[in-house]
Amino acid sequence: MVAATPTTQAVNGIQDSASRHALVIGGSMAGLWSARVLANHFDRVTIVERDCFPDGPEWRKGVPQARHVHILLVRGMQVLEELFPGLEDELAAAGAPQVDWSLDCASRFVSGWGPRFHSGLVTRTCSRALLEWRIRQRLATDERITFLPEHDVLDLRTDAAGQRVTGVVARRRDGTATGPGEELRADFVVDASGRDAKTAEWLAARGYGQVEETVINAFLGYASRWYRRPAGFTGDWKAMLIFNQPPHNRRSGVIYPVEDDRWIVTLGGAARDYPPQDEAGFLDFARSLADPALYAAIKDAEPLTPIYGYRRTENRLRHYERLPRWPAGLVALGDAVCAFNPVYGQGMTTSANAALALDRCLRAAGGDLAGAARQFQRDLARVNVTPWLLATSEDFRWPATEGGRPDRKTRLMHRYMNQVTALAGEQPAVEQAFFNVLHLVKPPTTLFQPAVLGRVANRALNPAARVRRASRHPAPVASPVRSVAQPDFAGQEE
Repeated sequence: MVAATPTTQAVNGIQDSASRHALVIGGSMAGLWSARVLANHFDRVTIVERDCFPDGPEWRKGVPQARHVHILLVRGMQVLEELFPGLEDELAAAGAPQVDWSLDCASRFVSGWGPRFHSGLVTRTCSRALLEWRIRQRLATDERITFLPEHDVLDLRTDAAGQRVTGVVARRRDGTATGPGEELRADFVVDASGRDAKTAEWLAARGYGQVEETVINAFLGYASRWYRRPAGFTGDWKAMLIFNQPPHNRRSGVIYPVEDDRWIVTLGGAARDYPPQDEAGFLDFARSLADPALYAAIKDAEPLTPIYGYRRTENRLRHYERLPRWPAGLVALGDAVCAFNPVYGQGMTTSANAALALDRCLRAAGGDLAGAARQFQRDLARVNVTPWLLATSEDFRWPATEGGRPDRKTRLMHRYMNQVTALAGEQPAVEQAFFNVLHLVKPPTTLFQPAVLGRVANRALNPAARVRRASRHPAPVASPVRSVAQPDFAGQEE
């Protein structure tokens, strides 16, 4: 196990041009992934972060959602092991449970509780704080990587022609600094500072034009509370998902197991149906879900925290790839470019895929950074296509959603997906395909392959079967699922 803890280090020689230096704005997950791949290409990497990093797996102000469920999807876990070999074992040693998302998770679809089987879609479930801390520990052991906490980045620095970014201007947050700030020179700058990133403003001020934005808001809010898993818990599940049903049932819920034998329970409501943050209201909201199983699990559990709320959930996409010009030496990624409705759990995994795309782009550049930055923004736009489609197409199901209306193609997609999600609660093959896409290990086209398409057509042509299935009484609360054999379809390659 890595024992090192990142500390504030002096940024010595940051203006020394003898070595190549990369700088990352933001020390959250997107910034940490980025720093790891930048170390493959630069002599020094500096992570500039507003917060003071905690000494352990603790909540920090700069990650307000850390108190809510954070799912590292299966694809994200794969990238984690690729960039940090053995880190999954460290999470296991810290008490992070292992979850097979079809065997160990009780999933309540519109048609009922989904079948249980070995899917091979396995992750470690842990708190966001533990995951970040373990990654920071790993990075702290790399002598090429330096943390510079408690600093605000105020602006970019460019060459005289304004064609290349040469660093940033940063200032300490403790109030001791005077003047406009200190210039930190760098050959390459990555903006991973999240939803409030200033890169679009900085570029516009330098004549690069206004960055187009797409914002789609379903006005979803959620509330979370942490519980001690009951000592006498006898359920045969580790996690629980209860899906909503657009446009009728706006409410959803999840029980997510984390280290130290705790549950994070997050309740969500779309179209401004926000879950309350008082105890009685929170429990009443849980009881109102499509099935009472989640409520039954937590009603007598020991609460460990207050109830935390969050409502900043709009999908926001900044189209940097459309700018007519782009400065050399600058890239943006993560929520600074594409921020999703967090209820779909795609943020960390998408930023991991973005870091891999950055690594590929820098390798292809072969040391020539002149065109690498702009090429990366184009590559990143392609990386973001699938998760953006998954999030926004679902949010368009709610009539109250703002930011555009679904076109005819999207409406047809919704009708098809209604059949898919209903079948996912009935047939292992479809549930496997559905979760493959949800966890970003397969493309959405998986859901249109013959093994799924045929089942959808059969269900559409056999309404009597739908009535019979929908009329079945829910399984007992203590065990709200049924186990089945391995599905005969595991989602073929595209």
